[in-house]
Amino acid sequence: MKHISKILCIAGLLCAIACVKEEQVGEPQLEVNRNNISGEWELVEWNGNSLEEGTFFRITLVRNDGTFTIVQNMDAFPEIPREITGRYDLSEDEVYGSVITGIYDHDSGFWSHKYSITVLTSRMMKWVAVDDPSFVQLFERVQ
Repeated sequence: MKHISKILCIAGLLCAIACVKEEQVGEPQLEVNRNNISGEWELVEWNGNSLEEGTFFRITLVRNDGTFTIVQNMDAFPEIPREITGRYDLSEDEVYGSVITGIYDHDSGFWSHKYSITVLTSRMMKWVAVDDPSFVQLFERVQ
């Protein structure tokens, strides 16, 4: 009887933990795959801070061919947005989970970080740099 009580208690705790995790995000987590991350995303928070007013960074991830397009005005004149294209890849890592990497079409080469996608819902996606966990980007879905 004691064993059954312990098993029921552990099962209850696991259910409670699962509910708390879902509440923290506000909606159910999606599986990280090309289908679920495809679309247009806007960067809304960078390392815990909102972007300056008038500044934007949008990334469109295309499921079928693994390409991306970034339109941003963070490193150029704010009035003249810059478009950057390239390819991305998703992989699974035993330690970091779902990891997204990318390479630009122009001479800049690879993204400066590999990112673990730690949160993915229908409206929100959170990237954490694998080599620097303090580098966090929070995106909201545009389309």
